[in-house]
Amino acid sequence: MLNELIDKRKKILTDSEKHKEERNRLNALASQYARERNTLNNQTRECVEEAQKHKELRDKNNDEVQKLKDERNVLNDQANVLFEDIDKFKKEHGTIKTRGIKEIQKQIEYMEFRQQTEVISTDKERELIEKIKQMKSSVREQEAELEQNKEMRTKLQDARDLRKQASDIHAKVTEVADLAQQHHDLMVECYRNADKSREEADEMHKKFVEAQEAADAEHNQFITCQKELRDYDKVIGGLRKKTKKTRITREQKEVRKEAERVFQLFRSGEKLTTDDILLLQRAKLI
Repeated sequence: MLNELIDKRKKILTDSEKHKEERNRLNALASQYARERNTLNNQTRECVEEAQKHKELRDKNNDEVQKLKDERNVLNDQANVLFEDIDKFKKEHGTIKTRGIKEIQKQIEYMEFRQQTEVISTDKERELIEKIKQMKSSVREQEAELEQNKEMRTKLQDARDLRKQASDIHAKVTEVADLAQQHHDLMVECYRNADKSREEADEMHKKFVEAQEAADAEHNQFITCQKELRDYDKVIGGLRKKTKKTRITREQKEVRKEAERVFQLFRSGEKLTTDDILLLQRAKLI
């Protein structure tokens, strides 16, 4: 029975070591997942902070765009008032019976925009360029006629200056609007990167929890094995003590029996050896 218990204890000890090793492995894995999760969370925070900076810059530039547009619109409105006065004067006093300068100028701007942005054939582009050229020539003719009148010459020059200022501001509008769009695109990219690193961090946290729970389970198994080992040690220790006591008792009986035999020899007058005397002393017969 004792040997059987010892064999069982060896198996439990082996299982205990396995659970301990697996617990340590899982704890190390959980720590690795935790470090990766923390790194990803830091990346997420940095991306969000960078996105916020781009958002602020985008909004600042958009505010600037709106301010510039308002200034541009005011200048265009002032120019339009002058062009309307000019067209009115031309209709009343001019000899050129065509559309007004304001209307022609708008048509020129529209056609130039088409030329720059649309994909058209070479023939169509030549035709468009020729129309623009003719319209500009018409504008120059009308302006030349108008410039003969001092008042109209002044208004025409003022209208041109206002248009030039409005055009310069519009170029600035385009520049700032492009910058706002760049910051918007960068903001979107940062938020996209933040979402990606956040998802990866959530996945790492999930793995961390799973590894930690598995490590806890292995630790509980290890503790159970340790408890069983202590129980086996108590039983085995008790059995060994009992076996030892039984062996000592049996040996004592054998010693007593042998001592009594020697004592009988002594009583019969037999000569005893030193070992015989020690044996009698051990059995407390002398």
